Amino acid sequence: MTNKLINYLRTKNHQRSWDDVFAEIKDNGKIAHKVRMVDGEPVYQFYDTYSDDLILNSSAITISVQPVGSFIPFHIHDYVEIMIPLVEDCEIVLEHTKIKVKQEDIIFMGNQTIHQVKPISKKGIVVNIALKTSAFSLNELNFLQAKESGSAISNLLFSLLSDEEYGEGRYSLFEINHNQKIVDLVYDIIGEYYFPEIQSDQIIKLEILTLFSRLIRQVNYSDIKIKSNQHQKNNLLSLLLYIERNYKDITLTKMAANFGFNPNYLSDYLQKHTGKTFINLVHLQRVNVAARYLSYTNASIAKISNKVGYENPSYFYKIFKKYFGMSPAEYRLNTRSSGVSRY
Repeated sequence: MTNKLINYLRTKNHQRSWDDVFAEIKDNGKIAHKVRMVDGEPVYQFYDTYSDDLILNSSAITISVQPVGSFIPFHIHDYVEIMIPLVEDCEIVLEHTKIKVKQEDIIFMGNQTIHQVKPISKKGIVVNIALKTSAFSLNELNFLQAKESGSAISNLLFSLLSDEEYGEGRYSLFEINHNQKIVDLVYDIIGEYYFPEIQSDQIIKLEILTLFSRLIRQVNYSDIKIKSNQHQKNNLLSLLLYIERNYKDITLTKMAANFGFNPNYLSDYLQKHTGKTFINLVHLQRVNVAARYLSYTNASIAKISNKVGYENPSYFYKIFKKYFGMSPAEYRLNTRSSGVSRY
């Protein structure tokens, strides 16, 4: 299937002239507007998605292949774009930096992020996956976040999808080092798109969510790295990961000192970029971990309370009920009656 797909994509990524593309889009009544200039070059607004044959595609998820040897101007989208070089590397130019994306690595480009892809060689293959805000329902996004216990990575990725302003000027590059499970999943998503069968649309949605999950699972492994357009210490992802790893005995003062911030600045930054206070983020992490212990172990509630950072079980009861709408004992009873296994 891999060779078949690669050969097929080569029939779709022939070289194109930007002037011809612009003229064809204009003839179809969809003009790519110039919105500003960067270093003397125009930035175009691309708010529509097209097939490889430049046919307007209004689907929430659109996949296309980058034309080889072709100039692509600076542009912005109002959707999240995932770019994956399947064959050879590629270079992406942002307003203030350049990013080399190695073969099979994955880069998420936030909406309203100014970027262009440098012309790729005739042997190269770069696939673009456009995800509009309607690609996933809030229930689907919230379900996956809940299954991942409020993982910081899921918060970051899903905020890109659910908030029109969140993605502006942002990118996340996942250097996956040819992780075979992730690579196979990417190929299957592309294959389902270009060779659709019954239920292909549903499979594509599920597999993209699975792709997110695999990135979430692997992000802390030594062979999976993430790069961002912000300095690592100012990166929201780094802050959320710190909370995720240190939730049991974390304090705002200790966390601020770790990142070299003033505590008040850190508190305001988290509130602005997550919509939650520092203490709310800590409580969320603690009760989600506690929920896993309640579902999968027979540990006493008092022991679980202490394990996740609450010395006072009564206070743990209060916080848990606030977030889950039921007591820890009720939650445990519900998960057991629904057939959740324990070890």
